[in-house]
Formats: sequence, structure tokens, C-alpha cells
Amino acid sequence: MRPTPLLAALVLLVTSLGAGVAHADETPGITPPGTEQSAPPPEIDPNAPGLKMRDGATLAAAKVLPIVSIVETEGGEERREETSTGLKFALQAEVLFGKDSAKLTPEASARIAAIAAEIKKQNGTRIRIFGFTDDLGSSAHGDVLSKQRADAVHGVLAPLLASPAITYEIRGYGEQYPIADNSTEEGRRKNRRVEVSFPREGGGTTP
Repeated sequence: MRPTPLLAALVLLVTSLGAGVAHADETPGITPPGTEQSAPPPEIDPNAPGLKMRDGATLAAAKVLPIVSIVETEGGEERREETSTGLKFALQAEVLFGKDSAKLTPEASARIAAIAAEIKKQNGTRIRIFGFTDDLGSSAHGDVLSKQRADAVHGVLAPLLASPAITYEIRGYGEQYPIADNSTEEGRRKNRRVEVSFPREGGGTTP
């Protein structure tokens, strides 16, 4: 993936304990189950001698301030989201499948292989493969198609990793959890995607 200066972004996102990480282009806190950040905030001793507060003041609840780096290709076909606790890759359906199909294109293998290489590099052991669609057509059809597409990506990814230590979670969410506006074709194209994500070793992502 080749980031462009205009589309490579470093975003500070503030989340409280147990809240989901918000994407810059989606509703805050609306993320697929199992991908929420759950690392506890650092403990602060209000009685520490080095902590100077005015009389009667109290500390507010601690918050986690994760740094999220988002890099997207110029056309938005691929998106890499990286935090201190995990990585997520989103591939638009058009770069993997034909229209309304769950059959992988010949070009899809190379893109999935690049993700497999990153998983190996990061020693990922809990892999999530989630499929999504836009809101066109029936919800039931989107649910089935998104799951079939997630299964298809898993079918290529698993042999490349070939490790008994790796576990997979594969789901199809259909039109749920859009990351762009479904009222435009550009937005719908971004929403038609397969996401592959995994927590870093020792990260705070929920199992």
C-alpha cells in the first residue's frame, strides 16, 4: 500500500475505559463487537507528593488516549489502521471480488498475502475477519454475502499462516457499522469491505 501525504493521518482519539475506538469517518463508539479497546487507564495516586492540586480539587476519571494512525491508498481501496494495541486492514470488496460475488479475483491473493506477512511480522495469534456491505439490497442478503466474503478471505489467509497457535473469528455484519456515507457511491464502495484485524502481542484488546 502506498500512502499519500493528503490521506496519511495521525489522529488522537480519546476514549474512556471500555469505550470503542472511534474512526475519523464513522459514528464514535460504533465498532463491531470484539474490537473495542479495553486497556485500563494508568493509575494515578491522588495523594502522591509530586502531584500539586489546589485545595478542594479532585482528579477526574482517568481516560485512555490511544494514538491511531490511519493510512489509506489514494483511491481508498486499502486502509491500514494501527494503534498501540492492534492492527486493522480494510480491503474494499471491489479489489477482492466481482460484483455481488464471494468468489475471489486473481489479484486478491497478493493483497491477502501482504496481510499474512504483516500478521507473521507482528506475531498475531487472534485474527478477526469481518465482512461488510453497503445498505443497498435486502439486509438478509447483505448478511449472507458479507459472511461468505469473510469466509473466502479466511480460506486464503489460513493456509498462508498455517499455525495451530492462531485462532480465527469470522463474521458477516452486512450493512452494520458503515465507515462512510451510504448515500453516495463513493461511500458505499468504502462500506463494501472485508476487515482483517488482530491485537498486538500483550495488547489490551478483548478476546
